[in-house]
Amino acid sequence: MRAFYHPEQAGHDPLQYMRFGRVVMPKDLPERTARLLGALDRHGIAPEEPGYAGMAPILAVHDAGYIDFLETAWDEWQQLPEAERGPEVWPATFPYWSGRPEQPTRGPCPASGFLGRLGWYLGDMSVPMREASWPSIRRSAMTAIAGADAVAGGEPAAYALCRPSGHHARADRGSGFCYLNNSAIAAERLRSRFARVAVLDIDVHHGDGTQQIFYHRPDVLTVSVHADPSNFYPFYTGYAGERGTGAGEGANLNLPLAPGSGGDAMLAAIATAAEAIKAHGTEALVLALGFDAHAADPIGALTLQAADFEAAARAIRALGLPTLLVQEGGYAIEVIGDCLDAFLTGFR
Repeated sequence: MRAFYHPEQAGHDPLQYMRFGRVVMPKDLPERTARLLGALDRHGIAPEEPGYAGMAPILAVHDAGYIDFLETAWDEWQQLPEAERGPEVWPATFPYWSGRPEQPTRGPCPASGFLGRLGWYLGDMSVPMREASWPSIRRSAMTAIAGADAVAGGEPAAYALCRPSGHHARADRGSGFCYLNNSAIAAERLRSRFARVAVLDIDVHHGDGTQQIFYHRPDVLTVSVHADPSNFYPFYTGYAGERGTGAGEGANLNLPLAPGSGGDAMLAAIATAAEAIKAHGTEALVLALGFDAHAADPIGALTLQAADFEAAARAIRALGLPTLLVQEGGYAIEVIGDCLDAFLTGFR
């Protein structure tokens, strides 16, 4: 299996995270990549550094105004009064938006000033940015693009070690540690080779950004297996009744699991997902691979063990589809490498 990763992705090093009304240490630490690289090494997989594919694949999924904001956010932050600004770009004002599914994006940001655009484009307090953030974010997307190109070129499977993660990023907004939607970018890239693509997301959190990006489209099926969002991030999406809209009606499937569910529930949901993927006529699969469903995860809600990821991998591999594995969440540093190790064992 070919794998892709660029060392520049480790440059994103946030300093703070808001949780339960307190500013705490961030969860998306660069050390996550070191543990995942260790798992690849144990399987004899040497990741390739992705090249630069240009901005067109990103702009095929994301709003141009949003991308311009991400590119310039750090420089604009430096223009704020030095005595008043914090150590990283961090939003504090968030606009109301109806969230109507028939609207694929919100339209242009009505505010021209930086602070107004900051709250418009960064949707919560888990997406701070520092000087090295944008280069890392862009490289993470390039990693997903390289993996998609490998699969489109005939590889049966590839692994994109993406960090920062992507599945909470909407077409025009970042949230949940995510800035560019790597899985969606990869799925759109695969559409140049395959008529029908599916994204199967097994991160503990609902892939709300991926759902939003493809909610109107029948050619990309989005399936998310995640903890019940009624009292869990992202709270407002991820419910079973969300099935797509317009031409995309029926091309979105959410399979929420009760809090505390373990490997058996995950496997049952994957079996349901597999039937939907087959019925869709899927020709290639993007697996949004999060390990925060592990029982030890500090912000998780499920109770999987590493061995459960091996079983999940076997079930997904049985689909027999060209597959790109895109790394999403997983914040228990001590077990994330074991989870990838187990998954690769089952998948290979």
